[in-house]
This record gives sequence, structure tokens and C-alpha cells, in this order.
Amino acid sequence: MSIASSLRELPREHLGLALALAGVLAFSLTLPMTRTAVRELDPWFLAFGRMSIAGIVAALWLIASGARRPGRAHLPLLAWASLGIVIGFPLLTSIAMQTIPANHGAVINGALPFATAVLAAWAFGERHHRRFWICAAVGSLMVVAFALRDGLAARGTLGLSTGDLAMIAAVLAGAVGYVAGGRVAGRIGGVATILWALVLALPLTLPATLLAVAQETPRAGLASWAAFAYVTLISQLVGFFAWYNGLALAGPGGIGRVGQVQLLQVFFTVGFAWLLFGEAVHPTTWLFALGVVATIALGRGPARVG
Repeated sequence: MSIASSLRELPREHLGLALALAGVLAFSLTLPMTRTAVRELDPWFLAFGRMSIAGIVAALWLIASGARRPGRAHLPLLAWASLGIVIGFPLLTSIAMQTIPANHGAVINGALPFATAVLAAWAFGERHHRRFWICAAVGSLMVVAFALRDGLAARGTLGLSTGDLAMIAAVLAGAVGYVAGGRVAGRIGGVATILWALVLALPLTLPATLLAVAQETPRAGLASWAAFAYVTLISQLVGFFAWYNGLALAGPGGIGRVGQVQLLQVFFTVGFAWLLFGEAVHPTTWLFALGVVATIALGRGPARVG
């Protein structure tokens, strides 16, 4: 039996979770790759370059496939998705990765699922059982505790740096993009959502890229350009195909619940950093990972739209 056939036989929510997990795996290398790229590439070029190139690919894809334009009713949500995950998150993380390690940024990014759940509840009336909110809060607090421990060990202080503040802003931008995109993905599909969000941003991202190139011609080694390619094609396109389809399959009220899978992203990032870049990982990191997995398992339950 093929993988595609096996996936089709999964219950709708389980398939949504599987696709969301695939998206998380793709996203887990975004910060390390961004950190690698900004060592030689200007963060503004990196951010707008990845947006505009992905936007051009998206436009060509839509033209080649003869895709229908989204309806007027879908445009506000697509605009918010574009602002959050096409423009805001890449730009803010590029700024953050100039001054803080990728692993430290990743643990701050661990608050994104809780921010997504709160915003979905506020904006669209998603309602969850008390157990969900308790477990989501506990999981997020564990991630925050991990971040504070990491920051204290690295800098000897619990204070927030400019990079920390940029990452916090990126979390808020990401939550906006996830909620708006997840909502519209249920209506037009996950692939169409990210493609149109990228195209909507082109009038801003393409001129900004050309301006950045005019000011300073980008020069970098192979590793930086490979990292640039990853965040452009995988982080900005392929990962969202899986992620938004996962959110779409979650059904009404499922954005916050499926979004909790992203609590695992910080630990995938740490694992990849150890496996691919040889970074030492403290044993307590894996204890935090097990604790977060437990909160996801305990917190899952039916959600409804109020």
C-alpha cells in the first residue's frame, strides 16, 4: 500500500495532525537556516528575497494550473495571512537571527501554538474544554521555562535582548497568519491559501527585494545560498502546503487543537541542530520535550465554534 493510500484511509482529524506534523518538520529547520544565511546576507534582502521569489513561483504555479481567483469574501483573511506569515514572520526572524542563536529563537517560537489558540478563540469563537487550556498553558510555560534557562546559561541574565523582542513579535505575526490562513484554507484549500497569500504580497515584496539588491549586491558562499533556497522553497512554500492542509482538515474549532503539534517544533530544531550541526544538547532538553509531548496528548479533545 502506498503512503498516499495510507494517508487517505486515516480519519480526517488524524490526517490533519499528520500533515501538520509534516509542516512542523519542514519549519523546524527555518531558524537554523535563517541563522546560517544572515551570517553573509543582509537580513532585509533575505526576508524580502525569500518572499518575492516564493511569490513569483506561486504566481507561475497559479497561472500554469489555471487556478480560480479567490472570492471577495476570502480576500480579508488572505491579506491577514499574507501579513502574518509571508511578510511579518520572515522579516522579524531574519532580524532576530542576527543577534540570538537559532536554538534560543526556537524556544521563544514555542509559544506560537498557545498564541494561535488564543487568537483563534478570540477572533473566531473557537471554544475548548478546560483541560485543553490548562494543558496548552502548561506546555507553553514549559517552553518559556526552557527559554529562560537557555538565556540564563548563554547570557547570565533573564533580560530580553533585541533579538528576543523580534522573536516575540514574530510569534504574534505567525499566530495572525496561522489563524487567518487556517480559516480560509478550510474554504479554498491549503495549497491555494499559501499561493494566493504569497501573490498578494508581491506588490510589496518584489520592489523591496529590488531595492535591497540595488543598495548592496548580495554576495555569499554556498552554505548561505543553500540556506536561502531552503527558507524560500521549503519554509515559505512546501511546509505551508502541509500545514494549511492540516489545519483545513481539522474542521471547525480545530485550529487551536491541531496547532498544538507545533509545540514540538522547538525540540525538532534542537534535534536537527545536534544531528546536522553537531551542537551539544543538554539531557534536560529531552525531559522538556517529553513533558511537552505529554501536554499535547492530554490536551487533545473536541473543540467547537461558539
